[in-house]
Amino acid sequence: MCGRFVSTRGPEELARHFGVTRWNPEEALEPSWNVAPTDPVWAVLERAPRGGRTAAGVRRELRVLRWGLVPSWAEDVRAGARMINARVETVHEKPAFRGAFAARRCLLPADGFYEWQRAGTEEGRPRKQPYFIHPEDGGVMALAGLYEYWRDAAVRDGDDPAAWLTTCTVITTDATDAAGRVHPRMPLALAPEHYDAWLDPGHRDTGDLRELLSLPAAGRLDVRRVSAAVNDVRNNGPSLVTEEAGAGGTAGTNP
Repeated sequence: MCGRFVSTRGPEELARHFGVTRWNPEEALEPSWNVAPTDPVWAVLERAPRGGRTAAGVRRELRVLRWGLVPSWAEDVRAGARMINARVETVHEKPAFRGAFAARRCLLPADGFYEWQRAGTEEGRPRKQPYFIHPEDGGVMALAGLYEYWRDAAVRDGDDPAAWLTTCTVITTDATDAAGRVHPRMPLALAPEHYDAWLDPGHRDTGDLRELLSLPAAGRLDVRRVSAAVNDVRNNGPSLVTEEAGAGGTAGTNP
């Protein structure tokens, strides 16, 4: 699974990298080295303006969404905490995700992500060692994601922005490269040449879309052992991705 990631790039850099044509300067996020479920995150998506119905009206936007997808039919937002990830093998058929997979796909920019590996016991309890996994070249990871709208029935006016919550999930796949030495699953990152097809809301051929997800972004990942400080969501800052002293930068075989 993907339960924490790092996102430190500003909206100007993200807009350039992803070819965004619209973002609201009033929407701002502080850099985070410890993005956790239910946190606000940057997302790149394509949609037509309200009332627009033609493909010509579709624009690429940079938006702030809440991590943890809340299906439109959910009774309350608590469902999102359980839906931070969607498995690539079943995302097209699970009731919580299939509608979004067909029409509401996004990219979630990340510098890298964390995974944990069991490392013995401590005071009789299993101890897990965190690792930071990221592109060797320091580039942006474009995590494949889905987004969904949820209507808050407690807000009577449907035109009130507070009546709607937009949430997202990260699609995961079998781990490769260094990530596979830490954890069997990892977030699925798309290559730049697949951005357009993935984001296009008019592209609804689930077979084609699944084929895109069978071709995760190429390139090597680096892994480094980091401090257990990342385990606490209250901790943040660049020190969280600093290699732990004496770690050597490699992970062992999964137990």
